[in-house]
Amino acid sequence: MTKIIKKTFPVTGMSCSSCSMSVETVLGAKDGIVKAEVNFANSSVQVEYNSDIVTPEMMKTQLQQIGFDMIVEKDDDDTAKSIEEIKSDEYRKMEIKTFGAAIFTIPVMIFGMFFMNEPFSKWISLALTIPVIFIFGRGFYVKAFNQLKHKIATMDTLVATSTGIAFLFSLFNTLFPEFWISQGLEPHVYYEAATAIITFILLGKLLEEKAKAGTSTAIKKLIGLQPDSVTILNSDGTTKIISVKDVQVNDFILVKPGDKIAVDGEITEGNSYVDESMLNGEPVPVEKSVGSEVFAGTINQKGSFVFVARKVGEATFLSQIIRMVQEAQGSKAPVQKLADKIASVFVPVVFAISVLTFAAWMIFGGENAFSHALLTSVTVLVIACPCALGLATPTAIMVGIGKAAENNILIKNAESLEIAKKVNVVILDKTGTLTEGKPEVTEIIKNPDYFNDTHLAILAAMESKSEHPLAEAIMNYLSSIQTDTTTVENFESITGKGIIAINNSKKYFAGNKHLIGENGISIDPDFEEKAEELRSKANTVVYFADSERLLAVTGISDKIKSSSKNAVSMLKAKGIETIMLTGDNIKTADAIAKIAGIETVKAELLPDGKAEYIKELQQSGKTVAMAGDGINDSPALAQADIAIAMGKGSDVAIDVAGITIITSDLVAIPVILELSSQTVRTIKQNLFWAFIYNLIGIPIAAGVLFAVNGFLLNPAIAAAAMAFSSVSVVLNSLRLKQKKIIHI
Repeated sequence: MTKIIKKTFPVTGMSCSSCSMSVETVLGAKDGIVKAEVNFANSSVQVEYNSDIVTPEMMKTQLQQIGFDMIVEKDDDDTAKSIEEIKSDEYRKMEIKTFGAAIFTIPVMIFGMFFMNEPFSKWISLALTIPVIFIFGRGFYVKAFNQLKHKIATMDTLVATSTGIAFLFSLFNTLFPEFWISQGLEPHVYYEAATAIITFILLGKLLEEKAKAGTSTAIKKLIGLQPDSVTILNSDGTTKIISVKDVQVNDFILVKPGDKIAVDGEITEGNSYVDESMLNGEPVPVEKSVGSEVFAGTINQKGSFVFVARKVGEATFLSQIIRMVQEAQGSKAPVQKLADKIASVFVPVVFAISVLTFAAWMIFGGENAFSHALLTSVTVLVIACPCALGLATPTAIMVGIGKAAENNILIKNAESLEIAKKVNVVILDKTGTLTEGKPEVTEIIKNPDYFNDTHLAILAAMESKSEHPLAEAIMNYLSSIQTDTTTVENFESITGKGIIAINNSKKYFAGNKHLIGENGISIDPDFEEKAEELRSKANTVVYFADSERLLAVTGISDKIKSSSKNAVSMLKAKGIETIMLTGDNIKTADAIAKIAGIETVKAELLPDGKAEYIKELQQSGKTVAMAGDGINDSPALAQADIAIAMGKGSDVAIDVAGITIITSDLVAIPVILELSSQTVRTIKQNLFWAFIYNLIGIPIAAGVLFAVNGFLLNPAIAAAAMAFSSVSVVLNSLRLKQKKIIHI
């Protein structure tokens, strides 16, 4: 069986969005790789690959051939920490290169500005330039050469070509000045340009990396929730401290007051209060006793307890959250496709402009044609910045998704974050979304002429086989009934209607009014009147009957969440239409909707009916967000433009949804929409400035102002401007962190 794996790997050595396109192209062309998406902002690649054909080590080798590297970890539990260490080491190396280059560049620039006519100036500048070119800037040339062998051009190519030309031309003029003197020309040197270009670009990359580190603080915070070590309780009563990565399923772990819980598990001894705010957003600690579940990343408060590990490593809920956020931050938004297309042709176009610039100056440049042609063509290569284009979208996406995670909202992909701002209709499921999802039986009204304790036991036996939340409520209510001796056969669950089973050759039904009516069972008017009374009090009614008559009706109430009314009010204030869809009857639905402040209600819908209704809204031009928590909501969630799952809902709903609200607090929905607007606004600002920078910068570098005021841009200034453009885009994205959104 083919095994397709989706995994994110850090990539080192990328200097611009053209690099990211090169990584995607090289990996995408390799057999066994289904898809490769690079996020330049967090220096990672998300790969879907067939593990039977290709391995991460093979991908690593492929990238090394073109001057990049991929971090492949054997131990997944320790990957995050190792990556941080590697990135920290890379940053330190970049600091050394930058400051080393600066130390040699400053005197070269001083000689170039103040002592350019002194005979010794050229030779001292040459001696100082050699370390900058061949030691501190060596990486640009090595990568450019490796990429050239694979017919790839990136920012490294631009830097290597421009500085290489400036250095070689200056070297020739230093060694053989008489060549130009004999032609009546002065042999200029551009050592200060070559060194300044490398130094400013290294400085820009250093500042960029420092700024980019701030976009991933959400991941660092999540990783920091898990302790490094745990105390294991041995079978003989002794304890042992081990690394969290060595914890195995079924290990017994001792937790003391103030300890962070390391893995998911179940308490076997003791009791306490645990701070689960990272899961539920609530500041009040949750009481825990024997049998209670505990989760990695939560914090024990007062008492001590022992729990048995049930999920460890990547299986813990915290690890799943971290993985989802990482994958989301690495995904691409639709708006990025334009930037990627431009980046893919950017470097070749810049080279073409540089060549045309050189040719134009040689033809129309007059007596200084060659020196001006060389200067302007080099400046064009230097000032062109594919980095700003490449960083515009992913940095904003990373900050936006990270900010959502800090507000207990998991956004699985960049597309969901981008589209959310367009939403003008929000669909809400009733049970578990608007309501607490903890239904309780308020009353069982029995048919006095026929109902007996045997029927109660049959109802309990039937509901014990059902997975519906209402069945659980009835089971909790009937928990004192002994059903061991009561058996039912031929159990059948009918989606959106109820259940059927047989006891002692007699058929029984438990469900809604449709189920009863479809099977020809009449409902006494008195019973129906009592059922209507229950519905008017926001109760869901479950009918229980045999094949001949109605035996009882059960009223089940599910309290509306305290946040639901506030969330609906906030959505209305934003001009967003709110609609409730439910499989429940119209009267109960209306009662809940009235409390929540929802005006439009569609009730008694089957799962496919919910999806069909959303489709109709979309066909009328609406952009629809759907929030739900149950398996029955999955078709509707899949149909919606934005699918939002409640964190305490079913796994199926969470898998289908692009966004998960961990706390199940509906106020998160207006937060998502506001955050989407802020993020998309930031992306547009970034792209605008990135485009404007290149549209204005490249013509000035080519010398268009020379005819007007005699101005030619110095290559060193161009390098500084190029570096600043990338840093400014990242800093603009980081402004998102400071912007206020509605806090949950």
